[in-house]
Amino acid sequence: MDNWDEVRTAYQVARMGTVSGAAEILGVHHATVIRHIDALEGRLGVKLFQRHARGYTPTEAGTDLMRVAQTTDEQLSQLASRVKGQGNDVSGELVITSLAGLSGLLMPALADFQEKYPEVILRFLTGDRLFRLEYGEAHVAIRAGRAPEEPDNVVQPLMSQGSSLYASKEYLEKYGMPQSEADFANHRFVCSDDRNSRAPFNRWIWENIPEENIVFRSSDPRAVGMAMQAGIGIGYATKWSAEQNPELEKICAHKEEWPSPLWLVTHVDLHRTTKVQAFLSHIKEHAKSWT
Repeated sequence: MDNWDEVRTAYQVARMGTVSGAAEILGVHHATVIRHIDALEGRLGVKLFQRHARGYTPTEAGTDLMRVAQTTDEQLSQLASRVKGQGNDVSGELVITSLAGLSGLLMPALADFQEKYPEVILRFLTGDRLFRLEYGEAHVAIRAGRAPEEPDNVVQPLMSQGSSLYASKEYLEKYGMPQSEADFANHRFVCSDDRNSRAPFNRWIWENIPEENIVFRSSDPRAVGMAMQAGIGIGYATKWSAEQNPELEKICAHKEEWPSPLWLVTHVDLHRTTKVQAFLSHIKEHAKSWT
């Protein structure tokens, strides 16, 4: 198993199902593919494939080898992505990952960064899952909530602002402003559909508002925000997002504010690179105006 070329060839044969398909992917002659397979099987002392008229089908041993080779191939590709980010200039791809709901907040800063460094290609990836910085899936992650705790990551506070309950003017014209928290039982609410959400504002709503009053629920935070703006009910919003929408008014009957911290997360291998440091300094400077 000391010859990666042979293992990679076997992986591609298993993936493509034919010698010709693997040869095309690898950019080699089909005779090279056959030679690699024969040499690897001879070294291991087992058959990795069943040969038939339609191509090659992995045996049980071949399937095991394919799983290991696939993981190795992916990790080598991700390593190459990380290495490409270790140059001394600010150019090439810079991959930023964050929640989609932060796009409006971050976009002016991203635009300014690209204007300052026109040779950078920005990839802004959003999603609920955590992108694996250790596998090179992103250079910088901007995360909300509790401080990330993954090993080998460098975590820095970006900013924190208050968040509270808001309702649209349309809602308040129809149902009135709650006069006290006891009055919440006479109002309608919008919330995350996840009853076990770790977000303190979602937990507060589920624990303090009668369930029948939570009239709109969604797994998409953007949909919850749009429902609030459409006048369906009272919901949570950050101070920043509420300021962007003049139709929203803060529910004064609710005095509690929840902190909404944002964190900058980088992998230790890329943290000191010129490109990443340039972006970190840039976004921190922009964040001063957010608070």
